[in-house]
Amino acid sequence: MLASRIFNALALTSALIFPVSGFAQSFTFAAIGDLPYGPHEEFAGLIHKLNGQPLAFTIHVGDIKSGSTVCSDETFLSVRQLFDRFDRALIYTPGDNEWTDCHRVSNGRYDPLERLEKIRQLFFSPSESLGKQRLPLQMQSSQKSFASFVENRRWSQGKVRFATLHLVGSNNNLQPGLPSSSEFAAREYANIAWLKETFAEAKANRDEAVVLAMQADTFFGEPRKGSGFVRWNAVLAEEVAAWEKPVLLIQGDTHQYLIDRPLKDAKGNPLSQLVRVVVPGESQADAVLIRIDTADKAAPFHFKLLRDEKQP
Repeated sequence: MLASRIFNALALTSALIFPVSGFAQSFTFAAIGDLPYGPHEEFAGLIHKLNGQPLAFTIHVGDIKSGSTVCSDETFLSVRQLFDRFDRALIYTPGDNEWTDCHRVSNGRYDPLERLEKIRQLFFSPSESLGKQRLPLQMQSSQKSFASFVENRRWSQGKVRFATLHLVGSNNNLQPGLPSSSEFAAREYANIAWLKETFAEAKANRDEAVVLAMQADTFFGEPRKGSGFVRWNAVLAEEVAAWEKPVLLIQGDTHQYLIDRPLKDAKGNPLSQLVRVVVPGESQADAVLIRIDTADKAAPFHFKLLRDEKQP
């Protein structure tokens, strides 16, 4: 399965990687995730390299520690200090390693819901991005009925609408037997509402593309009944089909760099307007550089790993 995923990634990458374009309607941002897992020096080095790139911003799709390390305040604060080193805006969305899995013995037997509140407090207080050059962001928590969901953010770059959504690994925290799974239904409802609003805003603004970012690989293992991603994938398919323009989905969790088109409609037909990129991570301290060219309406998304980019 992994071999076929890598083969598909290489095949699609060869078609999408940074073609020469004469259009000026473009910008580049970086996508990272599942970092830092090892020594913080490696992540600090990656930040230094990204600061040397002409980026609009960077998106971190969660998992700021490995799944077998302690979920302490000190761990979170050390990563927050690293996030402050980004010269330009950094937009972060949580992963499962920093809260859903914190009940594990290796993680310190924390209450996952208490750790989620700590993450929200440390990383999501202001209505703007992290990083030295702050970017104003819409917050779902500005709506009274979604006041808890400070992590769901939205912003625009040119005619492209961006949104982060709080979907995580470990089956999106739909884990029978764990008291912390009581939060699942409310978060799923909030995520779906945020998704629909994002496409509604994009339509109203006549945007050219939508970009969605989250931690979970929502297609891993072909989700079926009992999965925390079945309803989400179905609603995403409906929104993408109705949008009829390009959509980029950025995910992490599975650590292997991958570019594919995994979304299908209710009849099982591929929805080709959605491209998905899974960022590398874990032992790979790397980033995906994503250039969006809205003048190229058929294929506006172009990808390259930072390690393949010439450093200044």
